[in-house]
Amino acid sequence: MFSSHFTKLANKLPTLSSFGWGARPEAIDIPSVQIFDTETGTEKRMRTLKHLIKANHANHSIIYNELRFHNHTPHILGSAFCLGGTSEHLHEIYEKETKNLEPWQESPGEISLSDWRDFLGKREYQRAFIDFFEDQLVLNGYDWHQLLSDFLFAGPAPLIHEMLVSGLGHPLIHLAYAYELSSSTLAIEALALGTCFYTPAHAKYLDDPAYTQPPANPSADPLVILARVRTDARFDGLFDSRKPKNVDVVFEQAEEALLEHWNAWTWTAATDADAGADVDGARGAFERAQRAAMGLLVASRTHGQRFDFFLCHLLTSSHAVRVLLGVVPARWHVVLVRQWWLFVLAVYVAQMRPGVEMERIAEVDVAGRGWGHVQKEALGSAWSADAHFVKALRAMKVAAETWGGDEEEQFYLKAALKFADEFDDWGGFDVMIN
Repeated sequence: MFSSHFTKLANKLPTLSSFGWGARPEAIDIPSVQIFDTETGTEKRMRTLKHLIKANHANHSIIYNELRFHNHTPHILGSAFCLGGTSEHLHEIYEKETKNLEPWQESPGEISLSDWRDFLGKREYQRAFIDFFEDQLVLNGYDWHQLLSDFLFAGPAPLIHEMLVSGLGHPLIHLAYAYELSSSTLAIEALALGTCFYTPAHAKYLDDPAYTQPPANPSADPLVILARVRTDARFDGLFDSRKPKNVDVVFEQAEEALLEHWNAWTWTAATDADAGADVDGARGAFERAQRAAMGLLVASRTHGQRFDFFLCHLLTSSHAVRVLLGVVPARWHVVLVRQWWLFVLAVYVAQMRPGVEMERIAEVDVAGRGWGHVQKEALGSAWSADAHFVKALRAMKVAAETWGGDEEEQFYLKAALKFADEFDDWGGFDVMIN
C-alpha cells in the first residue's frame, strides 16, 4: 500500500552522527514491557491465548482479500489479554475476528536459504515464507530469538530496516507482539509479513550525502515540526482528498521538503526554544514522539469526523517501537525511531495535514475515571472486537506506564478517555478536509 520511497530512506538509515549529533548513536534507555511466556505458561488465560494464536496460524493466512489486508487476530488477542481479558472474551474475539479471514493457499513454489531474497515482496509466496521460516526455526534448535537475530539484524541489508515502513507498519507491530508474548509462532509470522511486504531498496538517498546534511532549523519537539509541515506551502495542492497513492505523490513532487522536515528532528540535550523546555536526549525525544502520535490520532479531527484509521497506525506502530526498544540491541534504537518518524511525516502529509490541537486533550474532564474505566471500554464496549480500537487504547495505557510523572497532567489518561468516549468507527478514507 505504501510506497517503495520509504525503503530508499529506511534500508540504511543514517546514524545521529550523520546529522552532527555525536559520534555514536544514542540508545533509548527504557525498561522492557512485561513479557508473558505464553508458550510455557500454565494459567488458563495464557493457555487460551496460546491455543488461539496457534489456531489462527494453522487455519488462516496472514494476508487476505486479494493479498491486500493483514490478519490482525494476534494483535487484538494479545492486546485484550494484556488488558485482562478473560478466556471467554478471547474466544469471542477469535470468533469475530476470524470470520472474514481466508484459508492458506499453496504458493507457486518453495523457498530455500539460498534464494529466499529472490522472493522478497512477492505476497503470493506467503505460505512458502511461513514454511521456510518454520524450517529455519527447527535448524536453530527452536530458538526463535536466534532466528530473528539471523534474519532481522544480520547481513548487509537486515530486514529490520523494512519492518516499519512496509505494510503500514503491520510487520513491526506483529514483531512486537512476538516479543511481548514470547511466541515463536508470531515471530515466524512477523518475518513472513516483513518479507512479503518488502520493497526493493534503492541507494539514492543514502549514497548522496546531500540528503543527510545537518538540519538548518532543528527542533526537539515533533509537534513543532508537524506544525511547520502543516503550513509548508510546498505541500499545497498535491492532492485534494485522502487516498493511498498520496504517499507516492509526496515523494515524487515534494521530496526535498519532506526530507528537510525529516532531518529537522533532533535529540540534543539542550534547550529548545520551540519546545519551551530543556530536553533530555533520546529518551525525552521518544516520549515527545509518543505524545505527538496520540495528538495526531485524538486531537486532529474536526467536528463530525471519525478518527483517522491511518493516523491510528502512527500510534500503534509507536507502541511497537516502544516494545522493541526494551528488547533489541541498542544499535538498532535510532534506526527504529528515525524510521518511524519518516513514516509519521509521510502519512501525515498524505492524510492532508490535519491540525493538531493538544488542548482538546488537556480539557478532558476525567470525572473520577481512571485506567480501570479505559480497560472496561476496551474489553466491554461496542467496539471491543475492533482490533485497532483496542490496540490504540492499550498503546496509550502502556505509554502512561512507561513515562510516568503524569499524575497532575494526566495527559495519557485524558487522551484515552477522549478516544474511548468519542469513537464511532473509523474514517480517513477519501475524506475531504476544508
